[in-house]
Amino acid sequence: MVEAVLIDLFSLPANLQNNIHGLLHNTLEAIEKCSSIHPPFVYVMCCHRQGSERKGEQEFLLAALRGFQSLKRGLEVVCAQTTVAALYTVKQRLDEKDLSIIKVILPTLRKDLMKVYIDHLFTAVYQFEFEDLQVVPDSESLQISEHQHEGQTLPSQDVALIQSEIQMYLESLPSLKGELTILRSSLIPDDIFLHGFTTRTGGISYIPTLSSCNLFSSSKRRDPQVVVKENLRRLANAAGFNPEAFHRVKVDHANAVCIMGKTEPDNYDGIVTDRKGVTLAAPGADCIPVLFADPVRRTCGAAHSGWKGTLLGVSMATVNAMVSEYGCNMKDILVVLGPSVGPCCYKLPHESAKEFHRIDPKCVRQFDSASPYIDIRRATRILLERGGILPENIQDDSITDQKQNITFCTACHPDKFYSHFRDGTNFGTQIGFISIKD
Repeated sequence: MVEAVLIDLFSLPANLQNNIHGLLHNTLEAIEKCSSIHPPFVYVMCCHRQGSERKGEQEFLLAALRGFQSLKRGLEVVCAQTTVAALYTVKQRLDEKDLSIIKVILPTLRKDLMKVYIDHLFTAVYQFEFEDLQVVPDSESLQISEHQHEGQTLPSQDVALIQSEIQMYLESLPSLKGELTILRSSLIPDDIFLHGFTTRTGGISYIPTLSSCNLFSSSKRRDPQVVVKENLRRLANAAGFNPEAFHRVKVDHANAVCIMGKTEPDNYDGIVTDRKGVTLAAPGADCIPVLFADPVRRTCGAAHSGWKGTLLGVSMATVNAMVSEYGCNMKDILVVLGPSVGPCCYKLPHESAKEFHRIDPKCVRQFDSASPYIDIRRATRILLERGGILPENIQDDSITDQKQNITFCTACHPDKFYSHFRDGTNFGTQIGFISIKD
């Protein structure tokens, strides 16, 4: 069932501009006939023309509502100077109400254009269907057509212009939830490496569980790639790295490692390089973003370590890749564990907890319960030390000096971090990142 209707009156033909009142009336009448039992939310998208007051234009359009009592409650006129500004506002309204099934009613000539905007600003969470507003020349009115017109693909230069318009608009938006904050470790020498762990502040993501500096886009979440790209651009500006030379691991919750410059695996949770100016990153929203640095051989790495990756030894797999590929000495490698869910909050089913108990009984609390508490950080440290990393070269939550603590519990700090464990399926993601300075 359609949950929302978007009526695009943004670029009507010139001969219809003065008849917009009648056009809207006819369109709403057709919507009401089709949805008298469960009226959808209706958004009318129109151009905010120079020299006209927004309030006056809205009142003019809302005059067409007389008699449409069933639609009044959920109707809003959205006026803006650009299509992207209007559509992004509509998206915010949809997200506020958790609406996902949308019918778009628009002039035939706008359809291919609108599809490009939608492809960039929305994810697969949303379902769109299109109906044509067709001009009847002799009456200068519009009528809704069920015909699904398939237009020609837009020329690449038009798509590029839309992409540029979207980027410029997103860059103009204010940062949310305060300034962008980066946590850094004193263990990694800042004269050789640029690194940090992000928090959730300083981006433009507005959905509560994704707000505000979400750095991962998924088909299952509502933050589109363009928003994540803008968050990354702001992070890169603040941190001082090139967002065009940014490589995030392709999470598989396993232990494969990508060697930068060699054939890239389809999926991998670790990545290493000896190239200067290339930024490596690992996501985390309870899973551990782990950073690796060898100041002697000037190499670095990043790994994503959830409970599965921890058991599979992804951190030592990343260390071993640095040793085998770049000749690193195990005793020179520094390892920092970033913000992740702590043993205070994280539980696993008993069968999975057994595997951590085998690593060390101290990795499990309330072992006899159905869902024991698990310490994936302690397990990671133990496996690293067993593999040859010096204890003093590992930074995690065992560091008691608060000035040095960067391995916070993500679930315990909703103001600072995202947490899948705490927030559910539509969760945001922070990252750990590292690069070798030029």
